[in-house]
Amino acid sequence: MTIRIENYATDQGKKSMDSLRDRFALADSNCAQTVTDILDQVRNRGDEAVLEYTRRFDAPELSLKAFKVSKEEFSKAAEAVDNDFMTTLSFAAERIRLFHEREMEDSWMMTRDDGTITGRLVRPVDSAGLYVPGGQGGSTPLVSSVLMNAIPAGIAGVQQRIMMTPPNKDGKIAPALLMAAKEVGITEVYKAGSAWAIAALAFGTESVPAVDVIVGPGNQFVTEAKRQVMGKVRIDMIAGPSEVLIVADHAANPAYIAADMLAQAEHDPMALALLLTTEMRIAEAVKAELEKQLPELVREDIARTSLEQRGLILVVENLEQGVQLANEIAIEHLELQVEEPWQWLPKIKHAGAIFLGPHTPEAAGDYVAGPNHVLPTMGTARISSALGVETFLKKSSIISYSRQALLNDADHIQRLANLEGLSAHANSVAVRVK
Repeated sequence: MTIRIENYATDQGKKSMDSLRDRFALADSNCAQTVTDILDQVRNRGDEAVLEYTRRFDAPELSLKAFKVSKEEFSKAAEAVDNDFMTTLSFAAERIRLFHEREMEDSWMMTRDDGTITGRLVRPVDSAGLYVPGGQGGSTPLVSSVLMNAIPAGIAGVQQRIMMTPPNKDGKIAPALLMAAKEVGITEVYKAGSAWAIAALAFGTESVPAVDVIVGPGNQFVTEAKRQVMGKVRIDMIAGPSEVLIVADHAANPAYIAADMLAQAEHDPMALALLLTTEMRIAEAVKAELEKQLPELVREDIARTSLEQRGLILVVENLEQGVQLANEIAIEHLELQVEEPWQWLPKIKHAGAIFLGPHTPEAAGDYVAGPNHVLPTMGTARISSALGVETFLKKSSIISYSRQALLNDADHIQRLANLEGLSAHANSVAVRVK
């Protein structure tokens, strides 16, 4: 059995939906305590602790001198990549840049006749830390993570962008990652991963400056570290395993559906691949396609485990019910593989990203479509948005009163201040309007 097929109308179907609605989970307590200890070590011992962890888990011979990527390493990376890669890198970066430029917010002000001026001043944070996972020891460099995290920060106007990524056992960073960093204007790259990299960014070390915002995906230790430093710094989100939900009707292509479910399942044994369909025929055909396509995957074992342990095909009564359940699930990636996808878009309330029609695989959004692929998971699309330019912006309120404006408002201000027992607040107005 590759994946379960259930009918939502049954008790088991409703039980499965209940678990999907309530799937938010934090790291286990053992992980949390381990991360707390790592954070304390880095906060108290700085570079020494970061290097100690890096030598223990990643690069046994890494020295402090080699901790920061050198100009020479950037030069060697440029020689190591081919022209086709650079063409694709530039293509993807430009697509992502064009999309995110539309997200930039403007400062604004409004005036009243009595001379009051109020408004909002939009400014970038001073610095951002961009975490990029190692990608199987550097053998599968996550270039898209560099682009998706760094480009919005640059558009926001962040002056200092620092990238942290774990080295391979030889203390090297994949050339493709370094060229991606160079493409988006990042020259400050440090060789550290996991919770100690997050700690270095949050608290600063002798080598690594502390930053204001930390973004980027990672394993449970990275996620837990971000959770624990949240508040001291801003983070993008608490992310769980990758997810896709496909809503399909009679017009859907089972081969396309299966391929897109596998594209999520290959991420992680805990990845979540779901299908809501109005047709039992489609459900059974997708299950057959999954078995057919699985043996073709490099990560067959990971994908199979994901489908068997977490995957689900749920047969629903009609598209209205399917869309309603999709909103309740609030998935990271939502695909509408239905006859009239644009007709149903206005009814979608909660999803990290929405992919419309049979020719829009989620993979397009991961790499070159333009929107950010850092998306809310575990049902948090009900309350959260994709990473974007706004992640790196903050807003200050602007208030300016004329004397006449203060005279006009004085009674109201004093009345509310006295009601709250704050006589000094009231007096700060009274001394001006005597």
